[in-house]
Amino acid sequence: MLPTFGMRNRGKGSRAVLSIGRQHLQSKSGGRSAAVYLMICTLKDKAGSRYKLQENIDQFFTKFVEDGKATVRLKEPAVDVCLSKANANILKTFLSAVRLASQGCDVESLPLSSLTPAKTSEIEKPRTKMIITSKRDYPLTKNFPYSLEHLQTSYCKLARIDMRMLCLKKLRKLDLSHNHIKKLPATIGDLTCLQELNLHNNHIESFPVALCISTLQKSLQCLDLSQNKLKALPIQFCQLQELVHLKLDDNELIRIPFKFGQLYKLRFLSAARNRLPFLPQSFKKLSLESLDLFGNAFEQANPLVPSIQITIPLTLLESAARATVNYRIPFGPHLIPAHLCEDLEVAKSCECGKSCLQCYIQTTVTMNLHHVSHTVVLVDNMGGTEAPILCHFCSLTCYSQFLDKYLQSNS
Repeated sequence: MLPTFGMRNRGKGSRAVLSIGRQHLQSKSGGRSAAVYLMICTLKDKAGSRYKLQENIDQFFTKFVEDGKATVRLKEPAVDVCLSKANANILKTFLSAVRLASQGCDVESLPLSSLTPAKTSEIEKPRTKMIITSKRDYPLTKNFPYSLEHLQTSYCKLARIDMRMLCLKKLRKLDLSHNHIKKLPATIGDLTCLQELNLHNNHIESFPVALCISTLQKSLQCLDLSQNKLKALPIQFCQLQELVHLKLDDNELIRIPFKFGQLYKLRFLSAARNRLPFLPQSFKKLSLESLDLFGNAFEQANPLVPSIQITIPLTLLESAARATVNYRIPFGPHLIPAHLCEDLEVAKSCECGKSCLQCYIQTTVTMNLHHVSHTVVLVDNMGGTEAPILCHFCSLTCYSQFLDKYLQSNS
């Protein structure tokens, strides 16, 4: 009927609160009667528009009700109530109530209250972003909106993470930079949608293992731990395999987890101004777009001076451990002692592809970082782009073969 009134379309939709309630009417004879009405409240019409329901529904359109969409066509006035972006289950219940009211059920027997205008907070669009950059603006008496997807609380002098933040299940980005946080609670791992975590410029001394084995494994893509007091990251850190951006600048790192190469989705890595003497062997497996390792205390690589920690013949423990890892034999604390499980999880990989536990030959070799990254920030002020890589060999044979190749390439 829109063309009849000179209108081209039904106009832009708006967020609204729909409610069904009882309204008492004064009859001409002086008595009072009750009728069921549909009330629609919007920001522009907070008092609400009311439509009688009994015998006033022309048609229901519910083909896409599972998608949260439906239309209720009224007879008088000739109005289409078009619903979308609704919760499917709530919408079904609502339509059932409208259908019952339209069929003329006993109004007095229905559990309906009187119609009252909706509150502004109920009509407003849920808040998804909140940025707080001073301590005086930090909410102390009010909770954070549960609809938040992006929360930033910087320069608030927070000594710990507010537990109220960890109830924001829709949170995708959490920025806690420029505070005084020392410890990270394991419950951060309960934020199942968290994709970005910024902890830049705090006082964090360790990264909890619990976070590495939490739901963050499947969600966390960007992590900023720069300007903290980290000396090492746990081995389990490499289980955060969705990481794409990782910042570790200006810490006190003396090593990177030896399984770092398992972060196969990592594309941007910066660990400048730390105390790294060398990089782990698995670092060669990375495929980065940008790499910054400037200002680290890298040692001079010397493949000709190895550290030999190997016995001939191998101990029974070493032989059994190598076989377990090489043949991928399942193990766990229910089968072998827990301390052996921990040793097997940190088994080293030889250049030949096999594993070694406590018996190995260790040395450092130089690698041009352009082999793992498209863009490389200079490692030092001398213009170098090379860094030492720690290598392990499971036997004298493997080391000798490596040494022959190394001498040939440098002759």
